[in-house]
Parts: sequence; structure tokens; C-alpha cells
Amino acid sequence: MMISTRGRYALRVMLDLAEHNNGEYISLKEIADRQEISRKYLEGIMTVLSKAHLVDSSSGKTGGYRLVKPAEEYPVGDILRTVENDMIPVACMGESEAKCTRADKCYTMPFWMGLSRVIDNYLDSHTLKSLLEEGHREHCTCCNEFQKHAET
Repeated sequence: MMISTRGRYALRVMLDLAEHNNGEYISLKEIADRQEISRKYLEGIMTVLSKAHLVDSSSGKTGGYRLVKPAEEYPVGDILRTVENDMIPVACMGESEAKCTRADKCYTMPFWMGLSRVIDNYLDSHTLKSLLEEGHREHCTCCNEFQKHAET
């Protein structure tokens, strides 16, 4: 399993909304500019997040996006599962044509299922709020994201 660019960007956008949450809608342009993500690409991500009711959207001059609940109520796993096709560690666990026909007699399936549970538990043990607190203002080299702000 590898988290796609779409998944990483969705998480960055949700963190951006959480960090700048003041109850007002935040324009797509502001988010895109801060996160250095193309507006076109971001539109697709925001559509998915909006349809999943993770964000609220409003059109018009003062329109944009905002979180629908507090940052501590957004497990990272919910966000990633919303935008990623699947979060399984191996293809044979999937629901698609790649699903293994030998799963019921496979010695490795319990291992893969256990790994999947560990991944899900880890993703669900972190929220937008905890990520903001834990890595508050650390440089993320994997996605060139630098959000260091002076402590006031």
C-alpha cells in the first residue's frame, strides 16, 4: 500500500482547513496558494471531500470550504479512506478482480489481515488536531511542506 499524491494532498488540505478554521469559508485559491497545489487538482479532491460530508462548501464571492466538525473529530483514516481507492496492504485482499480465490486456504492471509488492522488502527489513532499538535510546524520533506510559524 502506498498513499497516493491525492491522499497526501487531501490530508494537507484538511490540515490547512483545521489550522485556519475560524468558522468562515476559505477560498479554494487561498488553500491552493498556501499548499502550493494547483486549483484544478484541488477542485477534484474538494469535490470528493464535500460529497463525503467531510467539508462544507459554499459558492459565491465569500464561498469556499470549511470543516463541518472540530479537528479532533477527523481521524486521518477517514480522510485517506475517502480519497484513496483502498487502504489494503496487498491486492489479494481487495474487492476487485485481483481478490484471491485461495484466501480461505492461504497461510499468509491472516498476516495480511492483521497488518491491515494495524494500519487502520494507526491511521484512526491520529486526528487532524493531533497532527497539528504533534508535528506542529515541522518541515515535511516528503511533500515539500513547510509550515513553521513563530510561536506567539
